[in-house]
Amino acid sequence: MRVYLLVLLVAAVVTYLATPVARLCALRWRAVTALRERDVHTVPTPRLGGLAMYAGILAAVLVASRLPFLERVYDDPRPLVGILGGAGLVCLLGVADDVWDLDWMTKLTGQVLAAGFLAWQGVQLYQLPLGGVTVASSRMWLALTVLTVVVAMNAVNFVDGLDGLAAGVIAIGGTAYFLYTYRLTQDASPTDYSSLATLVVAVLVGACLGFLPHNFSPARIFMGDSGSMVLGFVIAAAAVVVTGQIDPEAVTDRQSFPAYVPMLLPLAVLVLPLLDMVLAVVRRVGAGRSPFHPDRMHLHHRLLALGHTHRRAVLIMYIWTAVVSFGTGSLVVLPTAPALALLGVGVLVATGLTLGPLRPRGEAPLPVATLRGLSTAPPVPPRPDDRSDGPSDERPDDRPADGPDERSSVLPTPPGAVRAPTPEKTR
Repeated sequence: MRVYLLVLLVAAVVTYLATPVARLCALRWRAVTALRERDVHTVPTPRLGGLAMYAGILAAVLVASRLPFLERVYDDPRPLVGILGGAGLVCLLGVADDVWDLDWMTKLTGQVLAAGFLAWQGVQLYQLPLGGVTVASSRMWLALTVLTVVVAMNAVNFVDGLDGLAAGVIAIGGTAYFLYTYRLTQDASPTDYSSLATLVVAVLVGACLGFLPHNFSPARIFMGDSGSMVLGFVIAAAAVVVTGQIDPEAVTDRQSFPAYVPMLLPLAVLVLPLLDMVLAVVRRVGAGRSPFHPDRMHLHHRLLALGHTHRRAVLIMYIWTAVVSFGTGSLVVLPTAPALALLGVGVLVATGLTLGPLRPRGEAPLPVATLRGLSTAPPVPPRPDDRSDGPSDERPDDRPADGPDERSSVLPTPPGAVRAPTPEKTR
Protein backbone atom coordinates (compact mmCIF):
# COMPACT_ATOMS: atom_id res chain seq x y z
CA MET A 1 0.00 0.00 0.00
CA ARG A 2 2.81 2.44 0.85
CA VAL A 3 4.30 2.05 -2.62
CA TYR A 4 1.01 2.93 -4.28
CA LEU A 5 0.57 5.91 -1.96
CA LEU A 6 4.08 7.07 -2.90
CA VAL A 7 3.23 6.87 -6.60
CA LEU A 8 -0.04 8.71 -5.94
CA LEU A 9 1.89 11.46 -4.15
CA VAL A 10 4.34 11.81 -7.04
CA ALA A 11 1.45 12.25 -9.49
CA ALA A 12 -0.18 14.83 -7.22
CA VAL A 13 2.98 16.89 -6.69
CA VAL A 14 4.00 16.90 -10.36
CA THR A 15 0.47 17.86 -11.44
CA TYR A 16 0.29 20.62 -8.86
CA LEU A 17 3.63 22.10 -9.94
CA ALA A 18 2.92 21.71 -13.66
CA THR A 19 -0.52 23.36 -13.56
CA PRO A 20 0.81 26.97 -13.46
CA VAL A 21 2.95 26.13 -16.50
CA ALA A 22 -0.13 24.78 -18.29
CA ARG A 23 -1.96 27.99 -17.36
CA LEU A 24 0.78 30.10 -18.94
CA CYS A 25 0.62 27.96 -22.08
CA ALA A 26 -3.15 28.47 -22.25
CA LEU A 27 -2.75 32.23 -21.99
CA ARG A 28 0.02 32.24 -24.59
CA TRP A 29 -1.95 30.05 -27.02
CA ARG A 30 -5.19 31.94 -26.34
CA ALA A 31 -6.94 28.84 -25.00
CA VAL A 32 -9.15 30.90 -22.72
CA THR A 33 -12.82 30.31 -21.94
CA ALA A 34 -14.97 33.29 -22.78
CA LEU A 35 -18.27 34.00 -21.02
CA ARG A 36 -21.43 32.43 -22.38
CA GLU A 37 -25.03 32.61 -21.21
CA ARG A 38 -24.99 29.05 -19.84
CA ASP A 39 -21.67 29.34 -17.98
CA VAL A 40 -21.09 29.60 -14.24
CA HIS A 41 -17.70 31.27 -14.31
CA THR A 42 -17.81 35.08 -14.35
CA VAL A 43 -14.38 35.89 -15.79
CA PRO A 44 -12.54 34.47 -18.82
CA THR A 45 -10.52 31.50 -17.56
CA PRO A 46 -7.60 29.65 -19.20
CA ARG A 47 -7.86 25.93 -19.80
CA LEU A 48 -5.38 23.17 -20.82
CA GLY A 49 -5.18 21.81 -17.27
CA GLY A 50 -5.13 18.37 -18.86
CA LEU A 51 -1.52 18.97 -19.89
CA ALA A 52 -0.50 19.16 -16.22
CA MET A 53 -2.59 16.11 -15.31
CA TYR A 54 -1.04 14.02 -18.06
CA ALA A 55 2.44 15.18 -16.99
CA GLY A 56 1.68 14.00 -13.44
CA ILE A 57 0.44 10.61 -14.66
CA LEU A 58 3.46 10.12 -16.91
CA ALA A 59 5.97 11.14 -14.21
CA ALA A 60 4.38 8.82 -11.63
CA VAL A 61 4.43 5.83 -13.99
CA LEU A 62 8.10 6.47 -14.78
CA VAL A 63 8.95 6.65 -11.05
CA ALA A 64 7.00 3.45 -10.42
CA SER A 65 9.10 1.65 -13.05
CA ARG A 66 12.13 2.06 -10.75
CA LEU A 67 10.42 0.52 -7.72
CA PRO A 68 11.19 -3.18 -7.12
CA PHE A 69 7.73 -3.77 -5.67
CA LEU A 70 6.13 -3.08 -9.05
CA GLU A 71 8.66 -4.88 -11.26
CA ARG A 72 6.16 -7.51 -12.37
CA VAL A 73 3.81 -4.84 -13.72
CA TYR A 74 6.51 -3.81 -16.23
CA ASP A 75 7.31 -7.35 -17.42
CA ASP A 76 4.95 -6.80 -20.35
CA PRO A 77 5.16 -3.09 -21.29
CA ARG A 78 2.42 -3.22 -23.95
CA PRO A 79 -0.56 -2.46 -21.63
CA LEU A 80 1.19 0.57 -20.13
CA VAL A 81 2.23 1.73 -23.59
CA GLY A 82 -1.40 1.46 -24.65
CA ILE A 83 -2.66 3.40 -21.64
CA LEU A 84 -0.03 6.14 -21.70
CA GLY A 85 0.02 6.36 -25.50
CA GLY A 86 -3.76 6.48 -25.80
CA ALA A 87 -4.03 9.04 -23.00
CA GLY A 88 -1.36 11.11 -24.72
CA LEU A 89 -3.31 11.01 -27.99
CA VAL A 90 -6.55 12.20 -26.39
CA CYS A 91 -4.65 14.84 -24.43
CA LEU A 92 -3.18 16.25 -27.65
CA LEU A 93 -6.61 16.01 -29.28
CA GLY A 94 -8.07 17.96 -26.37
CA VAL A 95 -5.34 20.59 -26.58
CA ALA A 96 -6.05 21.05 -30.29
CA ASP A 97 -9.75 21.39 -29.57
CA ASP A 98 -9.19 23.84 -26.70
CA VAL A 99 -7.01 26.01 -28.94
CA TRP A 100 -8.68 25.67 -32.37
CA ASP A 101 -12.19 24.38 -31.57
CA LEU A 102 -12.35 21.19 -33.65
CA ASP A 103 -15.63 19.90 -35.06
CA TRP A 104 -17.33 17.02 -33.27
CA MET A 105 -16.62 14.44 -35.98
CA THR A 106 -12.88 15.08 -35.79
CA LYS A 107 -12.94 14.71 -32.01
CA LEU A 108 -14.98 11.51 -32.14
CA THR A 109 -12.63 10.04 -34.74
CA GLY A 110 -9.63 10.85 -32.55
CA GLN A 111 -11.31 9.24 -29.54
CA VAL A 112 -11.99 6.05 -31.49
CA LEU A 113 -8.39 5.92 -32.72
CA ALA A 114 -7.04 6.33 -29.17
CA ALA A 115 -9.35 3.60 -27.86
CA GLY A 116 -8.33 1.38 -30.78
CA PHE A 117 -4.66 1.92 -29.97
CA LEU A 118 -5.36 0.87 -26.38
CA ALA A 119 -7.01 -2.34 -27.56
CA TRP A 120 -4.21 -2.97 -30.08
CA GLN A 121 -1.74 -2.98 -27.20
CA GLY A 122 -3.69 -5.76 -25.50
CA VAL A 123 -5.90 -3.77 -23.12
CA GLN A 124 -9.36 -4.90 -24.13
CA LEU A 125 -12.37 -6.80 -22.91
CA TYR A 126 -12.06 -10.39 -23.99
CA GLN A 127 -14.36 -12.47 -21.84
CA LEU A 128 -17.58 -12.29 -19.91
CA PRO A 129 -18.07 -15.64 -18.17
CA LEU A 130 -21.70 -16.69 -18.12
CA GLY A 131 -21.79 -19.91 -16.15
CA GLY A 132 -18.11 -20.40 -16.93
CA VAL A 133 -18.52 -19.96 -20.68
CA THR A 134 -16.70 -17.26 -22.64
CA VAL A 135 -18.98 -15.74 -25.24
CA ALA A 136 -18.73 -13.61 -28.37
CA SER A 137 -16.03 -13.10 -30.98
CA SER A 138 -12.80 -11.14 -30.76
CA ARG A 139 -14.20 -8.46 -33.07
CA MET A 140 -17.17 -7.96 -30.78
CA TRP A 141 -14.92 -7.53 -27.75
CA LEU A 142 -12.77 -5.07 -29.67
CA ALA A 143 -15.82 -3.01 -30.61
CA LEU A 144 -17.14 -3.19 -27.04
CA THR A 145 -13.79 -2.03 -25.66
CA VAL A 146 -13.68 0.96 -28.00
CA LEU A 147 -17.30 1.84 -27.20
CA THR A 148 -16.66 1.60 -23.45
CA VAL A 149 -13.66 3.92 -23.59
CA VAL A 150 -15.34 6.47 -25.87
CA VAL A 151 -18.48 6.59 -23.71
CA ALA A 152 -16.40 7.08 -20.55
CA MET A 153 -14.45 9.96 -22.11
CA ASN A 154 -17.59 11.79 -23.19
CA ALA A 155 -19.38 11.09 -19.90
CA VAL A 156 -16.65 12.86 -17.93
CA ASN A 157 -16.72 15.64 -20.53
CA PHE A 158 -20.47 16.12 -20.00
CA VAL A 159 -20.24 16.43 -16.21
CA ASP A 160 -17.34 18.92 -16.28
CA GLY A 161 -19.58 21.93 -15.71
CA LEU A 162 -18.59 23.41 -12.34
CA ASP A 163 -15.25 24.32 -10.79
CA GLY A 164 -13.63 21.21 -9.33
CA LEU A 165 -16.52 18.91 -10.23
CA ALA A 166 -14.97 16.44 -12.70
CA ALA A 167 -11.61 16.20 -10.91
CA GLY A 168 -13.27 15.71 -7.52
CA VAL A 169 -15.76 13.12 -8.75
CA ILE A 170 -13.02 11.05 -10.40
CA ALA A 171 -10.75 11.40 -7.34
CA ILE A 172 -13.47 10.14 -4.99
CA GLY A 173 -14.72 7.38 -7.23
CA GLY A 174 -11.16 6.46 -8.20
CA THR A 175 -10.25 6.07 -4.52
CA ALA A 176 -13.04 3.54 -4.09
CA TYR A 177 -11.88 1.69 -7.20
CA PHE A 178 -8.26 1.82 -5.99
CA LEU A 179 -9.21 0.14 -2.70
CA TYR A 180 -11.27 -2.43 -4.56
CA THR A 181 -8.50 -3.43 -6.98
CA TYR A 182 -5.95 -3.54 -4.15
CA ARG A 183 -8.17 -5.86 -2.10
CA LEU A 184 -8.88 -8.02 -5.12
CA THR A 185 -5.16 -8.34 -5.84
CA GLN A 186 -4.45 -9.30 -2.22
CA ASP A 187 -6.94 -12.15 -2.40
CA ALA A 188 -5.93 -13.32 -5.87
CA SER A 189 -2.16 -13.15 -5.30
CA PRO A 190 -1.26 -13.28 -1.57
CA THR A 191 2.49 -13.19 -2.28
CA ASP A 192 2.55 -10.35 -4.82
CA TYR A 193 0.39 -7.23 -4.46
CA SER A 194 1.61 -5.53 -7.62
CA SER A 195 -1.21 -4.75 -10.02
CA LEU A 196 -1.38 -2.70 -13.20
CA ALA A 197 -4.98 -1.67 -12.52
CA THR A 198 -4.17 -0.49 -8.99
CA LEU A 199 -1.14 1.45 -10.25
CA VAL A 200 -3.14 3.17 -13.00
CA VAL A 201 -5.95 4.19 -10.66
CA ALA A 202 -3.45 5.44 -8.04
CA VAL A 203 -1.73 7.78 -10.50
CA LEU A 204 -5.11 8.96 -11.80
CA VAL A 205 -6.32 9.85 -8.29
CA GLY A 206 -3.01 11.61 -7.62
CA ALA A 207 -3.33 13.72 -10.77
CA CYS A 208 -6.86 14.76 -9.78
CA LEU A 209 -5.80 15.69 -6.26
CA GLY A 210 -2.86 17.72 -7.56
CA PHE A 211 -5.10 19.63 -9.96
CA LEU A 212 -7.97 20.36 -7.55
CA PRO A 213 -6.27 23.19 -5.57
CA HIS A 214 -6.03 25.16 -8.83
CA ASN A 215 -9.47 24.15 -10.12
CA PHE A 216 -11.76 24.35 -7.08
CA SER A 217 -14.08 27.36 -6.99
CA PRO A 218 -13.08 30.00 -7.90
CA ALA A 219 -11.01 28.16 -10.50
CA ARG A 220 -7.81 29.70 -11.84
CA ILE A 221 -7.68 27.15 -14.66
CA PHE A 222 -10.03 24.62 -16.27
CA MET A 223 -8.96 21.13 -17.31
CA GLY A 224 -10.55 21.53 -20.75
CA ASP A 225 -11.06 18.63 -23.13
CA SER A 226 -7.39 17.78 -22.68
CA GLY A 227 -8.21 16.89 -19.06
CA SER A 228 -11.72 15.48 -19.14
CA MET A 229 -10.93 13.05 -21.96
CA VAL A 230 -7.75 11.88 -20.22
CA LEU A 231 -9.69 11.20 -17.00
CA GLY A 232 -12.37 9.23 -18.83
CA PHE A 233 -9.81 7.33 -20.90
CA VAL A 234 -7.66 6.28 -17.93
CA ILE A 235 -10.52 5.23 -15.64
CA ALA A 236 -12.02 3.17 -18.47
CA ALA A 237 -8.63 1.61 -19.23
CA ALA A 238 -8.20 0.63 -15.58
CA ALA A 239 -11.64 -1.02 -15.63
CA VAL A 240 -10.78 -2.97 -18.76
CA VAL A 241 -7.41 -4.04 -17.30
CA VAL A 242 -9.17 -5.73 -14.37
CA THR A 243 -10.68 -8.37 -16.67
CA GLY A 244 -7.20 -9.61 -17.56
CA GLN A 245 -5.64 -9.35 -14.11
CA ILE A 246 -7.87 -11.74 -12.15
CA ASP A 247 -7.60 -15.52 -12.31
CA PRO A 248 -11.11 -16.99 -12.03
CA GLU A 249 -9.72 -20.04 -10.24
CA ALA A 250 -8.03 -17.93 -7.56
CA VAL A 251 -10.97 -15.86 -6.36
CA THR A 252 -14.34 -16.65 -4.87
CA ASP A 253 -17.59 -16.37 -6.79
CA ARG A 254 -18.44 -13.30 -4.75
CA GLN A 255 -15.25 -11.55 -5.84
CA SER A 256 -15.21 -12.84 -9.42
CA PHE A 257 -18.62 -11.37 -10.18
CA PRO A 258 -17.45 -7.74 -10.02
CA ALA A 259 -14.10 -8.79 -11.46
CA TYR A 260 -15.66 -10.22 -14.61
CA VAL A 261 -18.35 -7.63 -14.97
CA PRO A 262 -15.63 -4.96 -14.92
CA MET A 263 -17.92 -2.02 -15.49
CA LEU A 264 -19.83 -2.60 -12.23
CA LEU A 265 -17.67 -0.42 -10.00
CA PRO A 266 -16.46 1.91 -12.78
CA LEU A 267 -20.15 2.46 -13.58
CA ALA A 268 -20.62 3.43 -9.95
CA VAL A 269 -17.61 5.74 -10.19
CA LEU A 270 -19.07 7.34 -13.32
CA VAL A 271 -22.72 7.13 -12.26
CA LEU A 272 -23.24 10.91 -12.21
CA PRO A 273 -21.46 11.61 -15.52
CA LEU A 274 -23.25 8.74 -17.24
CA LEU A 275 -26.63 9.71 -15.80
CA ASP A 276 -26.11 13.31 -16.83
CA MET A 277 -25.12 12.27 -20.35
CA VAL A 278 -28.08 9.89 -20.80
CA LEU A 279 -30.59 12.46 -19.53
CA ALA A 280 -29.12 15.14 -21.78
CA VAL A 281 -29.30 12.94 -24.89
CA VAL A 282 -32.88 11.84 -24.18
CA ARG A 283 -33.94 15.40 -23.38
CA ARG A 284 -32.47 16.92 -26.52
CA VAL A 285 -33.45 14.19 -28.95
CA GLY A 286 -36.97 14.31 -27.53
CA ALA A 287 -37.04 18.05 -28.23
CA GLY A 288 -35.90 17.48 -31.81
CA ARG A 289 -32.39 18.90 -31.27
CA SER A 290 -28.93 17.49 -31.65
CA PRO A 291 -27.86 15.36 -28.63
CA PHE A 292 -24.82 17.66 -28.39
CA HIS A 293 -26.83 20.89 -28.39
CA PRO A 294 -25.89 22.81 -25.21
CA ASP A 295 -28.50 23.69 -22.60
CA ARG A 296 -28.85 24.53 -18.92
CA MET A 297 -30.61 21.41 -17.65
CA HIS A 298 -27.63 19.38 -16.44
CA LEU A 299 -27.60 17.89 -12.95
CA HIS A 300 -25.45 20.72 -11.62
CA HIS A 301 -27.83 23.27 -13.13
CA ARG A 302 -30.70 21.56 -11.31
CA LEU A 303 -28.80 21.77 -8.03
CA LEU A 304 -28.31 25.47 -8.60
CA ALA A 305 -32.05 25.70 -9.30
CA LEU A 306 -32.71 24.21 -5.85
CA GLY A 307 -30.94 27.20 -4.35
CA HIS A 308 -27.49 25.73 -3.73
CA THR A 309 -24.41 27.81 -4.27
CA HIS A 310 -21.70 26.81 -6.72
CA ARG A 311 -19.52 25.17 -4.07
CA ARG A 312 -22.41 23.44 -2.33
CA ALA A 313 -23.61 21.97 -5.60
CA VAL A 314 -20.15 20.52 -6.20
CA LEU A 315 -19.96 19.12 -2.65
CA ILE A 316 -23.36 17.47 -3.03
CA MET A 317 -22.23 15.72 -6.19
CA TYR A 318 -19.08 14.63 -4.33
CA ILE A 319 -21.31 13.10 -1.65
CA TRP A 320 -23.42 11.21 -4.17
CA THR A 321 -20.30 9.86 -5.89
CA ALA A 322 -18.88 8.66 -2.56
CA VAL A 323 -22.15 7.00 -1.55
CA VAL A 324 -22.60 5.10 -4.80
CA SER A 325 -18.95 4.13 -5.42
CA PHE A 326 -18.01 3.15 -1.85
CA GLY A 327 -21.43 1.54 -1.37
CA THR A 328 -20.89 -0.63 -4.44
CA GLY A 329 -17.34 -1.44 -3.36
CA SER A 330 -18.58 -2.56 0.06
CA LEU A 331 -20.31 -5.51 -1.62
CA VAL A 332 -16.87 -7.07 -1.98
CA VAL A 333 -15.89 -6.86 1.70
CA LEU A 334 -19.24 -7.03 3.52
CA PRO A 335 -22.13 -9.49 3.48
CA THR A 336 -24.85 -8.51 1.07
CA ALA A 337 -27.48 -7.43 3.62
CA PRO A 338 -25.21 -5.07 5.62
CA ALA A 339 -23.70 -3.68 2.41
CA LEU A 340 -27.11 -2.87 0.95
CA ALA A 341 -28.28 -1.43 4.27
CA LEU A 342 -25.20 0.80 4.37
CA LEU A 343 -25.82 1.90 0.80
CA GLY A 344 -29.46 2.66 1.61
CA VAL A 345 -28.51 4.80 4.61
CA GLY A 346 -26.01 6.67 2.45
CA VAL A 347 -28.64 7.36 -0.20
CA LEU A 348 -31.06 8.70 2.43
CA VAL A 349 -28.39 10.97 3.93
CA ALA A 350 -27.32 12.25 0.50
CA THR A 351 -30.95 12.90 -0.45
CA GLY A 352 -31.56 14.81 2.76
CA LEU A 353 -28.49 16.95 2.23
CA THR A 354 -29.48 17.60 -1.37
CA LEU A 355 -32.97 18.77 -0.53
CA GLY A 356 -32.47 20.24 2.90
CA PRO A 357 -29.60 21.35 5.19
CA LEU A 358 -27.15 22.41 2.49
CA ARG A 359 -29.61 24.83 0.87
CA PRO A 360 -28.80 28.45 1.79
CA ARG A 361 -31.33 29.83 4.26
CA GLY A 362 -33.46 32.74 3.13
CA GLU A 363 -32.58 32.20 -0.52
CA ALA A 364 -35.49 31.35 -2.77
CA PRO A 365 -34.69 28.52 -5.19
CA LEU A 366 -34.76 29.24 -8.90
CA PRO A 367 -37.68 27.32 -10.46
CA VAL A 368 -36.63 24.52 -12.77
CA ALA A 369 -39.14 25.90 -15.25
CA THR A 370 -36.96 28.98 -15.52
CA LEU A 371 -33.96 26.88 -16.53
CA ARG A 372 -36.13 24.88 -18.89
CA GLY A 373 -37.27 28.09 -20.53
CA LEU A 374 -33.68 29.18 -20.92
CA SER A 375 -32.74 25.85 -22.45
CA THR A 376 -35.55 25.99 -25.02
CA ALA A 377 -35.35 29.69 -25.83
CA PRO A 378 -34.65 30.57 -29.47
CA PRO A 379 -30.91 30.22 -30.03
CA VAL A 380 -28.75 33.23 -30.64
CA PRO A 381 -27.45 33.29 -34.23
CA PRO A 382 -24.09 31.46 -34.12
CA ARG A 383 -20.85 33.25 -34.71
CA PRO A 384 -18.63 31.91 -37.46
CA ASP A 385 -16.42 30.15 -34.90
CA ASP A 386 -19.20 29.09 -32.49
CA ARG A 387 -20.47 25.56 -33.05
CA SER A 388 -23.24 23.95 -31.05
CA ASP A 389 -22.71 20.30 -31.77
CA GLY A 390 -20.04 17.78 -31.02
CA PRO A 391 -18.99 15.59 -28.11
CA SER A 392 -17.05 18.37 -26.42
CA ASP A 393 -19.75 21.05 -26.49
CA GLU A 394 -20.77 19.99 -22.99
CA ARG A 395 -17.56 21.08 -21.38
CA PRO A 396 -17.55 24.39 -19.58
CA ASP A 397 -14.53 25.71 -21.36
CA ASP A 398 -14.79 25.00 -25.04
CA ARG A 399 -14.41 28.38 -26.69
CA PRO A 400 -11.23 30.40 -27.10
CA ALA A 401 -11.42 34.08 -26.30
CA ASP A 402 -10.37 36.43 -29.06
CA GLY A 403 -10.09 39.42 -26.75
CA PRO A 404 -11.03 40.59 -23.29
CA ASP A 405 -14.32 42.23 -24.32
CA GLU A 406 -15.20 40.60 -27.63
CA ARG A 407 -17.75 38.14 -26.23
CA SER A 408 -18.66 39.77 -22.95
CA SER A 409 -22.35 40.52 -22.44
CA VAL A 410 -21.66 43.07 -19.69
CA LEU A 411 -22.01 46.65 -20.89
CA PRO A 412 -19.63 49.30 -19.53
CA THR A 413 -20.93 51.37 -16.62
CA PRO A 414 -21.34 55.11 -17.37
CA PRO A 415 -19.28 57.48 -15.22
CA GLY A 416 -20.92 58.12 -11.85
CA ALA A 417 -23.46 55.32 -12.27
CA VAL A 418 -23.82 52.38 -9.89
CA ARG A 419 -23.68 49.00 -11.52
CA ALA A 420 -26.36 46.55 -10.43
CA PRO A 421 -25.21 43.16 -9.14
CA THR A 422 -24.59 40.73 -12.00
CA PRO A 423 -26.46 37.43 -11.59
CA GLU A 424 -24.37 34.29 -11.53
CA LYS A 425 -23.95 32.79 -14.97
CA THR A 426 -23.96 29.07 -15.50
CA ARG A 427 -21.08 27.48 -17.30
